[in-house]
Amino acid sequence: MARRRRRNPGRDVSGILLLDKPMGVTSNAALQEVKRLYRARKAGHTGSLDPLATGMLPICLGHATRISAFLLDADKEYLVRVKLGEVTTTADAEGEVIETHDASGITREALEAVLPRFRGEVQQLPPMYSAVKHKGERLYKLAREGVEVERQPRTITIHALELLDFDNPEFEIRVHCSKGTYVRTLAEDIGRALGVGAHVVGLRRTRVGPYGESGMVTLERLEALAEEGGLAALDELLLPIDTGLAQWPEVHLGPDSAFYLKQGQPVLVPRSPTEGWVRIYDMDGHFIGVGEIDDDGRVAPRRLLAK
Repeated sequence: MARRRRRNPGRDVSGILLLDKPMGVTSNAALQEVKRLYRARKAGHTGSLDPLATGMLPICLGHATRISAFLLDADKEYLVRVKLGEVTTTADAEGEVIETHDASGITREALEAVLPRFRGEVQQLPPMYSAVKHKGERLYKLAREGVEVERQPRTITIHALELLDFDNPEFEIRVHCSKGTYVRTLAEDIGRALGVGAHVVGLRRTRVGPYGESGMVTLERLEALAEEGGLAALDELLLPIDTGLAQWPEVHLGPDSAFYLKQGQPVLVPRSPTEGWVRIYDMDGHFIGVGEIDDDGRVAPRRLLAK
């Protein structure tokens, strides 16, 4: 009897790649292409971008998947191109136009006047075309079936909202926002405030947490590097895992403290922060995981790379 051939589980490669996702490709398709090129055993992304959108999609390979949730929770920045006068089913250019209004009378001053109401903490209603679940079903699946359900508004934070360009009926804004913000809904709400409706015609994510545009790489570049230099060339693009948490303070453990922490026990570290999240390193400077200061002032392990 012939033996069944075992599938190659892939390489045990770890790090973070800042992918510049192209338009027209789903986030999962982009993830799978990166995983294939790297021959990686394990990979995940840190928050989907719509197929219409381009820009930063951090890909976590190997042990980096342990911190992907923290990047998912990080603030984001976007460049958004919006068209006034048309409302679509999806709040972007991929949807069917369901309302039209005359936007010719909207001035730059009128637009600037409504933007302040969208800065700071605001209530936002998740769109039907979103991944939010209702009784176990994704809203976008219900929306495609023509079903609309009641949704609860969520509190989100718009840290910065800047008008970059206005050429009626289109304008461009830069948005710095908290996790859970639907930029399509923001554009739609601005159009509603102006009384003429609006939808997104261009969307590019330029920042996720500590990462900006400068380190991004396209799929085309990855494919070229794979041909020219192989896996070694691709691996040089990977960022260390702890760079994704660069905004957090760091603590360094001695051998005994590192041993007990790896067993899941909180440890007391002199001169450590008194609250919040921390990056944890051993005495040799190797990043070993993420911790949180507990009520007793000890560093409690929350997500370790390896025990």
